[in-house]
Amino acid sequence: QRGRRTQVGTKLVFDHNGHLVQRSPHPRQQGTTVSLQQLFYTLPVRHKEFQRNIKKEYTKMIHVLQSYCIISTGVRITCSNQTGQGKRSPVLNTSGSQSMRDNIGAIFGPKQLQTLLPFQQLSPSENIMEDYGLKGAELPQNLFTVTGFVSQADHGVGRSATDRQFFFINNRPCDPLKVTKLVNEVYHMYNRHQYPFVALNIAVASECVDVNVTPDKRQIFLQEEKLLLALLKTSLISMYEAGVNKISINYTPSIKAGDDTIPVIRSPKSSLNLGGLKAAFSNYHTTGTGTKSGASISANSGPTQKTLQSFFKGSEKTPTHRPSSQSPLKPTRDIAKCSPMGRSILDGFRYGRTPGSDIDSGKDSTLSDCDSTTATPDNAKRPRKEKSDFPTEHKSTSPPTFSEGSSISKVDAPVCIQKRTVPLKFSLQELAGRVRRLQDQQKQKAEDGLQYRRFRAKINPGENQSAEDELKKEISKDMFKEMEIIGQFNLGFIITKLNSDIFMIDQHATDEKYNFEMLQQHTVLQGQKLIVPQKLHLTAVNENVLMENIEIFRKNGFEFLIDEDAQVMERVKLVSLPTSKNWTFGQADIEELIFMLSDSPGVMCRPSRVRQMFASRACRKSVMIGTALSTTEMKKLVVHMGEIEHPWNCPHGRPTMRHLANLDIISQD
Repeated sequence: QRGRRTQVGTKLVFDHNGHLVQRSPHPRQQGTTVSLQQLFYTLPVRHKEFQRNIKKEYTKMIHVLQSYCIISTGVRITCSNQTGQGKRSPVLNTSGSQSMRDNIGAIFGPKQLQTLLPFQQLSPSENIMEDYGLKGAELPQNLFTVTGFVSQADHGVGRSATDRQFFFINNRPCDPLKVTKLVNEVYHMYNRHQYPFVALNIAVASECVDVNVTPDKRQIFLQEEKLLLALLKTSLISMYEAGVNKISINYTPSIKAGDDTIPVIRSPKSSLNLGGLKAAFSNYHTTGTGTKSGASISANSGPTQKTLQSFFKGSEKTPTHRPSSQSPLKPTRDIAKCSPMGRSILDGFRYGRTPGSDIDSGKDSTLSDCDSTTATPDNAKRPRKEKSDFPTEHKSTSPPTFSEGSSISKVDAPVCIQKRTVPLKFSLQELAGRVRRLQDQQKQKAEDGLQYRRFRAKINPGENQSAEDELKKEISKDMFKEMEIIGQFNLGFIITKLNSDIFMIDQHATDEKYNFEMLQQHTVLQGQKLIVPQKLHLTAVNENVLMENIEIFRKNGFEFLIDEDAQVMERVKLVSLPTSKNWTFGQADIEELIFMLSDSPGVMCRPSRVRQMFASRACRKSVMIGTALSTTEMKKLVVHMGEIEHPWNCPHGRPTMRHLANLDIISQD
């Protein structure tokens, strides 16, 4: 180092314990240079772990260095990196400006400056103070002074991660967790899919802050922390509300009166009664079918397809329906069974509690099937008895009719029940024998290896994650070759057997995923030359990431002109962009690739828009639903599943494979 008043610089050498071991004169310009060598060299275990995660540790170190460059106004900071005997490459460089904004531009480029808003501090509002339990009379005045910059809330302006968020207490970098959480929560009120750039310095009296919480002094304790949070929330909301980030939502207030909902604005009268409920059910079944009902179309469209049960049980007959526009009301019964509210409404209709019903008898009979204690299909087929021990309703195939007020009194009337004594045959020896046989069966089951159900998830969208986890655990890549093809179901699904387990595979989804991963791995996008090379103004860190992974960028169709001797942020220029029919790409895709390669250097990856293009191509070239396949073709699709990394979902998220049944469990039941 060399001070302003000295003629020559001084070189200081310290050992790993921080002790000064050498002091000598050294020629240099004014300033200070710090050089780190053999980091963790005397700690073999820590040094090995450091080398294993060197890329991630390097990224963390750069983030810390960037925070000091942002807050250090009036100081010129230059950082370079040299690996082994290689060339020294610059990492970042500031100009010594007196402005935080200029420092941000020097580190992250002018493009970042265009998206920033200067922080405008306001006093906490009464509502927000009430949320934090604060009282204005008891709070200190002018305790905190906050300065800095945050991102605009426009979509596309923010970041995909929290990699550019910097907080300072009295010009010292720190990690205030509650402050960080609050800033991101407020930003998500206006841009829920991205994270903001943040550089905020909080000035507070030194006696109101404790930095000696952790060894790195990144965690802090603050007095009146709730006041700071209320101040930040009020200021940020005011800044974003003043912009153009508002979405108009047309909301129609309504007033509830009894069972009816009355809109405030003028609209056709609507009420929540049974007539409206049944009309809604009818509309549900006729929506999207034009002038003909779903039942009429299915009746005239040729032979019906087999159900999944009939696929396994050849003797089961396919159910047939009459071509009637009023027949398909089975979902109505399901709703009534699943929903207590639906059952109470329909029961009320059955017992005459809903006046003004003008619905035909055919629909009434369907609704009456919802109650297992009234006219069910089983009861309707039984012959009528002349006498019975219990008072019951008369069962018939016609819909039941009740008069208001009379049926309830009959049901509630006292009844004389005759009881009979029936002798029960019981043998202790026979019971003991059955217990022994049951124990033998359980022992045999354990010997056969069926000690637990490996697949428990149902074929239900709500259990997709559980089903996928089970398949990952139980099915390896080699098992796909061993699967036996049983056949094709419904011209869309391949039924396979592995040992005693039966699986169903979506022929389109699995072929689409295979084609997608092949495109991901082997496609080299063709680039189109630019007339004039385009400056990217990347940070020094991002320039290094790009240059270290230049081959991955070339496979994605990006070509660059690299000048390592140029200044930072001007070493890389774009000369070719990938194009594919109607798809065009740009600098945003380059930055996305750089972000992904920062976490996984050297790993082949694609920008999200390239993945969308590949997904579209894979979908169009895959086997479609409705295509009949031979056994050889089905076997080929199943074997392909064992050749890809993630065979459980197609690129659009649809599951490719689900477990249907275990034959051992079915045979024992």
